[in-house]
Amino acid sequence: MVKVNENYGKLPGSYLFSEVARRIAAYTAAHPEANIIKLSIGDVTRPLAPAVIEAMHQAVEEMGTFEGFHGYGPEQGYPFLREAIAQFDYRERGVDIKPEEIFVSDGAKSDCGNIGDIFGVDNKVAVCDPVYPVYVDTNAMAGRAGEYQEETGRWSNLIYMPCVEENGFAPVPPKERADIIYLCFPNNPTGSMATREQLQQWVDYANANGSVILYDSAYEAFITGPDIPHSIFEIEGARTCAIEFRSFSKTAGFTGNRCAYTVVPMELERSGVKLNAMWNRRQTTKFNGVPYVVQRGAAAIYTPQGRQQIMESISYYQRNAQVIREGLTQAGLECFGGVNAPYIWLKTPDRMGSWDFFDLVLDRANVAITPGVGFGPSGEGYVRLTAFGDAQATCQAVERIRKML
Repeated sequence: MVKVNENYGKLPGSYLFSEVARRIAAYTAAHPEANIIKLSIGDVTRPLAPAVIEAMHQAVEEMGTFEGFHGYGPEQGYPFLREAIAQFDYRERGVDIKPEEIFVSDGAKSDCGNIGDIFGVDNKVAVCDPVYPVYVDTNAMAGRAGEYQEETGRWSNLIYMPCVEENGFAPVPPKERADIIYLCFPNNPTGSMATREQLQQWVDYANANGSVILYDSAYEAFITGPDIPHSIFEIEGARTCAIEFRSFSKTAGFTGNRCAYTVVPMELERSGVKLNAMWNRRQTTKFNGVPYVVQRGAAAIYTPQGRQQIMESISYYQRNAQVIREGLTQAGLECFGGVNAPYIWLKTPDRMGSWDFFDLVLDRANVAITPGVGFGPSGEGYVRLTAFGDAQATCQAVERIRKML
């Protein structure tokens, strides 16, 4: 009889955002008159930039000709996009990243989950708490997490690094050795940001211990502080210890188009093997590449018109974040994040549980949010709100919550 991957059976419940969606659907079915405003799922609402649409239209026209038709493309991404990424996302910031170190993919979520393919199952993994669930769940699926402990909400083999109000929601290097370290800045879900000095501590720790930092920088476009690093590779020594993930989803509204990229430096080696070569082998075996039309659209965001247009959308979401943060702060709630990130991390009133506050806000204000405990035990007593919504609806949601309180 065939054997299944028993690690899947250890996963508790359903994926966080699937559970949020299920509860919203159940409430809507029971209250069809309710007009639910969603500040829960971090999906974008603004349309694609005109420059992107134009480039994709042109690419579709090319695909309809013998001369311009494209079949299988390079699994690593087309050169025109890899070069644009290297130039505008890195060299302009003084960071030397080569096109051959960039791997275009269908999403940062996919890459954060798939990167585990190149690491052994006996590596010790460190994650922030609270944490983006994909980091934990994919390691549990691979067998690195150990056993799920119902009483603590943690996995036995993972190192949990508390990100709490007392430390500014920023993790510190653990005393025990971690082989694989997940960092996400700007942070999802807390909206916190790491300073250059804090990231240098992590790079030094990783190089000293032979660790690898998996740096999720999907929200770097929302950084406003002039001294805040946009990339881990701005930090001295990072090229020998870090892999970076970025996405066009929130930067350019590509959640429905699926395009992202991962940077694996040539200098990064472990056990005498270049991880760039390992990731290349993995991708060429398991991935057929992002469609040509989508990559042409992604490249268009680096044109002068494209850059201006996507910044208009990012500014739109940043204003939403400001509305949420300021409005709920004025209502007497404690809010964090929402400055260098599109997420607001809100402390529930009167020590109310995350799911209890979720239910209360959904029922009394008809606003959907995301319970913080779904991101890990240290998220209990908090909820996450997203700025990726319609501006008018966002203002209305804030007003509803203020009235409810």
